[in-house]
Order: sequence, then C-alpha cells, then structure tokens
Amino acid sequence: MNAFTLVRRIAARPSIVFEALTTADGIAAWWGPDALPVVKAEIDPRVGGDYRVHFRTLDGGDHEAFGEILEIDPPTRLVMSWRYAFGGEPLEQGRVSRIEVDLRPIAGGVELTFNHSGLVNDASVASHTNGWTGSLDKLVGKFGEVAG
Repeated sequence: MNAFTLVRRIAARPSIVFEALTTADGIAAWWGPDALPVVKAEIDPRVGGDYRVHFRTLDGGDHEAFGEILEIDPPTRLVMSWRYAFGGEPLEQGRVSRIEVDLRPIAGGVELTFNHSGLVNDASVASHTNGWTGSLDKLVGKFGEVAG
C-alpha cells in the first residue's frame, strides 16, 4: 500500500489544533499547499459526517477533496476517507484513500502525526506528500512550532 507519514510539533493545546482540523473556519486557515486561501470548506465532524474542501494552487489549479469522517475521538484522533471531486492526481480520480491524524500532548504543545494511505503509486505519494507538507507547514505557522 502506498502511504506516507508526516509529523509536526505544534505550539498549541491538542483541543485547539483539533478544532483547526474539524471546523470549516479552522480548515480554511491552513488547508492547501500554497499561500492561497481556501475557496470553500464544509465539515460535519461526527462519524458518518461529510467534509468537502475546495482550494486553489499557485499554478492555477482548482482542487476539491471530499470524504467521510470514519473515526473521531476529540481531541486526539481523526480518520477520514479522501477522494477528489476534481483536480488532484489524475490517477486518483474515482479512488478512495485514507487519512489518519493523531494528536499527542507534549511539553509546549502537541505532536501531530499525519498518515495518508491507499494512494495509487509512488508518484501520487510524492505529490500528496508535497501538498500535505505545505498544508501542515501552514498549520504550524498559524500556532508556532515546538522546539526540539
């Protein structure tokens, strides 16, 4: 299975970071790899609830991802399916992958572990790693980074 994991140490309480992951306003503040704002974000943060996020990239691309909340355990865990409505990696069209986010309290904040699995190939892993790296860097920028 093609997957990757990213880890960030964020200078905020787990509940604050969890809110940024599970509210439309929170998502709008960091989602998308580039400095452009999110066009639209919607989320129903409950098991079986849906989310949909439309964002743009600096290369002029429009992307919209959507899925279902599969697991939610505030403020420590969020699991959701991931699909593209449009944009994204062409080979991922019509496919479903999985995102898992775990938050662990640490001194000075929270350690966020992000895993995206079920991607079609190494090129898709590289593309998604790049995109999520940019997004998570924006999330860290919103709160600050825990040193160490």
